[in-house]
Amino acid sequence: MQSFIQRHPAWSLLIALAAAVLLWLIFAPWSAGLEEMLGRKRVFLNAVFGGITLGALYFLVASGFTLIFGLMRNVNLAHGSLYLLGGYLGFEISERTGSWLLAFPVVFIVVGLLGIVLQNQVFRRMEGEELRQTMVTIGLSVVIADLLLWAWGGQSYTIYSPDWLSGPMSLPVISSVNDEGEIRYLRYPAVRMAILFAAIVIGIGMWLVLNKTRLGMLVRAGVDDREMLAASGVRIQYVFLAVFAFGAGLAGIAGIVGGTFQSLSPGEDTRFLLASLVVVIVGGMGSIPGAAIGALIIGLSEQLGLVYAPTYSVVFTFLIMAAVLAFRPQGLLGQG
Repeated sequence: MQSFIQRHPAWSLLIALAAAVLLWLIFAPWSAGLEEMLGRKRVFLNAVFGGITLGALYFLVASGFTLIFGLMRNVNLAHGSLYLLGGYLGFEISERTGSWLLAFPVVFIVVGLLGIVLQNQVFRRMEGEELRQTMVTIGLSVVIADLLLWAWGGQSYTIYSPDWLSGPMSLPVISSVNDEGEIRYLRYPAVRMAILFAAIVIGIGMWLVLNKTRLGMLVRAGVDDREMLAASGVRIQYVFLAVFAFGAGLAGIAGIVGGTFQSLSPGEDTRFLLASLVVVIVGGMGSIPGAAIGALIIGLSEQLGLVYAPTYSVVFTFLIMAAVLAFRPQGLLGQG
């Protein structure tokens, strides 16, 4: 990020100004004139926090994708299928055991093991052959989608959060001020705020592992020069197996989160695969902070677009991606 600021001071200033305006709109009381122009502040705040929490979900999916695609150069277009599989498994576990939390470690392990199989049996045999990887994983995603449709049918499923996370919580954000001067604060679903906090913790942990540990050093060295690292005696294949398993497990966890946020149904795998691609393109391949920023931008654009320009809300995402590709093809925080 520091190199981006040094190379692009104008863009950095523009982004900082946009962030400052957004923060002012969130925390400052709105005047009557501003409410006439933008509508009720409560609606705006719900859209903003909806975009932030949706961005947290996109980050969980895209962070696993950026590890596999951005760092390891493996084109895994079955990543969305891992998301949907994790969601369905999480639904079954939570329904049968009554424990929402238990679903997370079980799904992470099961989907991570499937990721190990994919890396060992598919990608290891096609290293450096992006076109073959693309075609094979498209075929795998179709097969997995049909198997999921056969097992769970075409209806929608919702994963219910535990009682201690049900209902809204009060946030220190002013949503309205009545004529008597009484201040009302925003109330927002507690489960979404808990998942946002968990996504932040996971993101910081991933960044620390990749940049401050020996494992992260081995991963980055293996990406830059696999042959040299293998010649030094490091079993780079085991390192990549662990990274692939972790990325697949994250996709499975994101499926549980998505099923709690919204619902699970056929077609969600394609939607979240496309969202992951857009987030990685905007943020930069292989960059965890880039994935976080890209997910936040895309989440906010979707939710604010649905409120203020519902007819064109889908277009905004692709306009952002096109602008990034035009002016910074490697992504906002990608390496040039």
